[in-house]
Amino acid sequence: MKKSFALLLGLLSAGALMYGAPALAAPTIDKGDVAWMSVSTLLVLMMAVPGLALFYGGLVRSKNMLSILMQVLVTFSLIVVLWFIYGYSLAFTEGNAFFGGFDRLFLKGVFDAAAGAFSTGATFSKDVALPEITFIAFQATFAGITCALIVGSFAERARFSAVLLFMVLWFTFAYIPVAHMVWFWPGPDAYTDASKVDALNSTAGLLWQWGALDFAGGTVVHINAGVAGLVGAYVIGKRIGYGKEAMQPHNMVMTMIGASLLWVGWFGFNAGSALEANNSAALAFINTMSATAAAAVVWTFVEWAVKGKPSMLGAASGVVAGLVAITPAAGNVGVMGAVVIGVLAGVVCFWGVTGLKKILGADDSLDVFGVHGVGGILGALLTGVFNTQSLGGPGLVTDWVAGTVGSAPILAQVWIQLKGVIVTIVWSGVVAFIAYKISDALLGLRVSEEEEREGLDISSHGESAYHS
Repeated sequence: MKKSFALLLGLLSAGALMYGAPALAAPTIDKGDVAWMSVSTLLVLMMAVPGLALFYGGLVRSKNMLSILMQVLVTFSLIVVLWFIYGYSLAFTEGNAFFGGFDRLFLKGVFDAAAGAFSTGATFSKDVALPEITFIAFQATFAGITCALIVGSFAERARFSAVLLFMVLWFTFAYIPVAHMVWFWPGPDAYTDASKVDALNSTAGLLWQWGALDFAGGTVVHINAGVAGLVGAYVIGKRIGYGKEAMQPHNMVMTMIGASLLWVGWFGFNAGSALEANNSAALAFINTMSATAAAAVVWTFVEWAVKGKPSMLGAASGVVAGLVAITPAAGNVGVMGAVVIGVLAGVVCFWGVTGLKKILGADDSLDVFGVHGVGGILGALLTGVFNTQSLGGPGLVTDWVAGTVGSAPILAQVWIQLKGVIVTIVWSGVVAFIAYKISDALLGLRVSEEEEREGLDISSHGESAYHS
């Protein structure tokens, strides 16, 4: 089955760390790769705390500032803990096409006390490995920020305890299986015999078997979170006074700082997904720069033309839209392909938070679906277009035994991408709806009208972000 050279030279392919695959020699651990992955992990941590927290914090009203910071910080921290306990094992070990197994439950087996050595996991190059714990830590930040993204959809009205319960359920039954379906495969060292390729492919995640390309999380992170957020906006309902009262962002300076931290941190998110300090990382790095800049400029001018004035909120939203759209394509397309993706993201995501939002009629407070959901869908589909070498893309691996690289027909690859998008939307949407309903039944999803009017900072946390 054809697999993306970029994907496989690129990212979080959960299967990238399929342990126990046969190898002819002990894999090499490069100090530069370990250093790069450690830095990338820190960059993704910075994206969530403080980047996403400040970006969201500036967009809400001042009386809800601390509540959104708490939801981002505690959600991220909770999911990281759950990742180490069972999330990593269920996402990145062999099981079936939807879930992994329990081989790494509580991270057992990652350290051999007798030998005094940590286990290793494959990258996307044969005979090149990372310490398994390096990959585990990197992936933990992805799981944490994905769940934290969701809180923007129901900001300013959700009960803190119910949010945490929802996150546990959605992480377990939506994030983990989608990550497994998209990123788990046996790893390059397993492919040594052409007669065994089909059997090896059958152990991978469902969407990986189909050939879906997702370098750094267009489906796993952005579509997944965007859909969950939209469902939450419908289930929880609109904020009191929505459409009648002014609900302007209270601190655009803070939002600008948050967007800037997201952009800087996203280089670890995308380029780190190469799992090595190599050409694939370099391609993902420059594409993260070019697509994001293009989206910011285009969004600014589109808003200027439509509304008469360019806003700081629009420019910052354009930055995030470009980052989202290039995520699945980062190491899967050429530089000019990335620029086109950024340009289209600036236009399409602007429509997503204006025209589409009105059509959907949901109070998606901070436009999680309009930016992350729409941008993730756009990027996933365009990855199938611009991956081809005829349009400057790196192509994909057509034979992992021989290491042959080629290009899939564009329409065929786009169809595969579309199927991956549909599966993610349906899976996340169904799980999110059930998880919200369970959380509501057990704890009550929404605060009282009195608490909402007072503001969640005081009513939920007993403190205030600002004092006169």
